[in-house]
Amino acid sequence: MFKDDELEAIRKTREEWELTVLGPIMEKWPERKEEFRTQSGHPVQRVYTPEDIAGKSYVDDIGFPGWYPFTRGVFPTGYRANLWTRRLITGLATPEETNKRLKFLIEQGQTGLNIIYDNPTTNLLDSDNPLCEGEVGRDGVPTCTLRDMEVVMDGIDMRQVSTSIIHSGPFILSMYLALAEKRGVPFEQLRGTLQNDVLSQYYTVNMSVVSLRDGFRLSADVVEYCRKHVPRWNPISFVGYQIREAGSTAAQEIAFAIGSAIGYTEELMGRGMDVDDFAPRLSFMFNCHNDFFEEICKLRAARRLWARIMKERFGAKNPLSWLLRFHVQTAGSSLTAQQPINNVIRTTIQAMAAVLGGTNSLHTNSMDECYCLPSEYAARTALRTQQIIAYESGVTNTVDPLAGSYFVEKLTDDIEAEAEDILRQIDDMGGMVASLEAGWVQREIVKASNEYHRKLKSGEIAVVGVNMFQDSEDEEVPIEILRIDPAHERHQVEMLRQVKERRDGEALRRALERMKEDAAAHRNIVPSCMEAVKAYATLEEMRNALQEALGAGKESKDAFIC
Repeated sequence: MFKDDELEAIRKTREEWELTVLGPIMEKWPERKEEFRTQSGHPVQRVYTPEDIAGKSYVDDIGFPGWYPFTRGVFPTGYRANLWTRRLITGLATPEETNKRLKFLIEQGQTGLNIIYDNPTTNLLDSDNPLCEGEVGRDGVPTCTLRDMEVVMDGIDMRQVSTSIIHSGPFILSMYLALAEKRGVPFEQLRGTLQNDVLSQYYTVNMSVVSLRDGFRLSADVVEYCRKHVPRWNPISFVGYQIREAGSTAAQEIAFAIGSAIGYTEELMGRGMDVDDFAPRLSFMFNCHNDFFEEICKLRAARRLWARIMKERFGAKNPLSWLLRFHVQTAGSSLTAQQPINNVIRTTIQAMAAVLGGTNSLHTNSMDECYCLPSEYAARTALRTQQIIAYESGVTNTVDPLAGSYFVEKLTDDIEAEAEDILRQIDDMGGMVASLEAGWVQREIVKASNEYHRKLKSGEIAVVGVNMFQDSEDEEVPIEILRIDPAHERHQVEMLRQVKERRDGEALRRALERMKEDAAAHRNIVPSCMEAVKAYATLEEMRNALQEALGAGKESKDAFIC
């Protein structure tokens, strides 16, 4: 980007500046720390110059937005044509309460749905299971049968809305598809995303309903089915978010998510699918934490890294296959119970980083999420945060405004290089599934997490209100706490009882038997899963059918609970 004589002039000028300006100042006013680093540990220099990106090609490495390798974004006009999708996570108490909240957020200007499920549903357990007592609806919407999906989506036009489903495997998606079929909505008109990345679930929540390899295969079944029958749906989202919440570095977050994507790509190509048949619908989900520039650079690095992997490693010909499209959620782990109003400020900074990093979709955490599910007031404030950034800040007026910054480009390069090194180690171990089975990924995250918490404890990483500028211990919490009425759980259990009483027992038996046969024979599981859903099979009944056919999963080696 700069000629040799220009770089030499910069070096000489720098030497003069250090001697005549910096030196005298440093003698009088030493810097606050001997060494400055990003939250993930990358060294941060005092000042950056063209020397730091010497040898970098503007065309090959930075380029133009919407142009390979997409460092500056996947769309040529950025947000000048279309803003990102404002998509707050929603799920609470019962399907009825969740439906009300979804409609409230749509009225407030939300542009996409993002549905999260309670802990029993995530683990494919029914609300009436004694193990689930006290957990139903506490951290998401309980969804046991097609009836619950019908209630959640009541009065919402499935043709018009894009829906994100935070769940892995075929079950919840089958309910969504069965509801569309019941309403007469062609699958070709459905838009949305299924999380579906069992690998990220395995290394962050320590378990799999079936074996890791069987769960991996069932998730691939969903991708294969959707590419044939639900063409506008993103059938899998490779999740870096949970990795970062578990304590990983920024580079680990994108490397492990892309490592999962590589594993699924190899599995699908092994089934005879052409990479360009499914790659345009692969998607990602990332975290945005507190280190503003590191998060921006992480997203730019991930986009460039994925483009090169798809083009050079997998030989994708369709430019749409090279695009890394992603949703961002601000960092839940950064929210503090102390001085919770500060969480609005943290979330604003994180959301701004996501936007400057070129996110396609965004969830902003609510200030009260360290205490409870979001109240209406807190959720609306979180949505307003995005709307103020979109309509008042001016950052959407130009594409990738930080491109060309010596610091930004250098840090983007550094994060990309670190992620590439991690991916090489994964390849050397035989891929993502093998590295998870060996416990290597889990141990790497634990090491990074321990280092992060060491820095928190020592004060190297500052958290306002927690390890500095603290209030007295008896300070009252200045926000309303949303409390889930126990009556909601009783209502959900009663609705499930009524569904079980009214359904056709013989149709249910046949559907579950077909599921077991298809699973055991390694046939695509989605058609028989949909048949079971339409017979109002419960999640737990379908879980049991899979385990009868495939065996139960085991806890991952050296794993941990997130």
